[in-house]
Amino acid sequence: MADNSFDIVILGGGSGGYAAALRAAELGKTVALIEKDKVGGTCLHRGCIPTKALLHAGEIADAARESSQFGVNASFEGIDMAGVHKYKDGVISKNWKGLQGLIKSRGIQIIEGEGRLVAAKTVAVGEDTYTGTNLILATGSYARSLPGLEIDGQRVITSDHALVIDHVPASAIVLGGGVIGCEFASAWKSFGTDVTIVEALPHLVPIEDEDNSRLLERAFRRRGIGFKLGARFSAVEHTDTGVRVTLEGGETLEAELLLVAVGRGPTSSGLGYEEAGIALDRGFVTVDEYCRTSVDGVYAVGDLIPTLQLAHVGFAEGILVAEHIAGLPVAPIDYAGVPRITYSQPEVASVGLTGKEAAQKYGADNVKTVTYDLSGNGRSAILNTKGAVKLIAEKDGPVLGIHIVGDRVGELIAEAQLIYNWEALPSEVAQLIHPHPTQSEAIGEAHLLLAGKPLHVHD
Repeated sequence: MADNSFDIVILGGGSGGYAAALRAAELGKTVALIEKDKVGGTCLHRGCIPTKALLHAGEIADAARESSQFGVNASFEGIDMAGVHKYKDGVISKNWKGLQGLIKSRGIQIIEGEGRLVAAKTVAVGEDTYTGTNLILATGSYARSLPGLEIDGQRVITSDHALVIDHVPASAIVLGGGVIGCEFASAWKSFGTDVTIVEALPHLVPIEDEDNSRLLERAFRRRGIGFKLGARFSAVEHTDTGVRVTLEGGETLEAELLLVAVGRGPTSSGLGYEEAGIALDRGFVTVDEYCRTSVDGVYAVGDLIPTLQLAHVGFAEGILVAEHIAGLPVAPIDYAGVPRITYSQPEVASVGLTGKEAAQKYGADNVKTVTYDLSGNGRSAILNTKGAVKLIAEKDGPVLGIHIVGDRVGELIAEAQLIYNWEALPSEVAQLIHPHPTQSEAIGEAHLLLAGKPLHVHD
């Protein structure tokens, strides 16, 4: 039985794990990165990258269908799913090879195999053990289902199956109207699928500001994407042509397949965490503001802990932990200041507090809100997209939240996060000159409006 000692042993090579490994190696630490599948994790292989590739393919399909609006004569002849997968897999492969090279260049030792804790800071992989002065848990998440709802991988599927399906389904029911559900509904609609979303809560993308949710719902109606809100799943059964879904109350829906998109759960079971004394809550590893677990010297990052399940959050947590272990001064992450994007058509992007959260924290009378419609933005008119920028600010104080809906607006949220995180005043942002014609002008115009000196909009 080999025994290997490192400054840091990392269990899981996804976004949080490999970010921690790269930063720790930069800081001169010896690092072992244990991964049972492929480095890059869910984000690169089964999440962010492949789903956005599908969405871009859908955008191309819609552009072909609608080309005559722009004076371009083109024809849409259908979706070649083998070709779509070739494109998608090419993007993944290029990124994966680049990541492998980057990890190798930093001198990080990659251990291929399934790891399990056998002591507080020791991981067993097969017959070998790896011990770290510090241990970072980064085992990620899995696609959840509901009690009694069995995934068969054919007619009842998760996002993992949806990413490799070899044809365009004629119809689909999407159980869950969060980010994953809305993104697949959007992509499939672009491919030609008849889609209906079932969401138990009152709005799609329920963690977003309600005005953003309503704008997305309006856009989905225009696109012909059906959805049932406040509707709870009861049962599913196979039919001759697909599935029949029954909702509480007795209503039934039929389609070729059911996509279960009710969120992702932490991968923590059977890995020796509890036996090593690591505290869990509903499967999530509990941590403090520096991602430290209940066991000294053991950290956890990414989807495994109860923070935002976003790849860029995993990156940030991995970097924070590596620097904390190295003794550098680090600031805890302000999770409200993390950009959030749903890459549907149109996109939903936000940072900071929602209107409801701001009113609860500061009092409704101390919060000011304005909305700038993208119909006043020249670039958005060129792109033929609808939507809005909503700003929430403390009266006579900084901007508290920025919420945007429209095609490609995810690219605007980087500026928005600076505004929120640097506690900018509306008058300060209003002084900035945004290039014309760009969608970024919508950020500037909204702040001009909030500062009381609107240009292309009535106050």
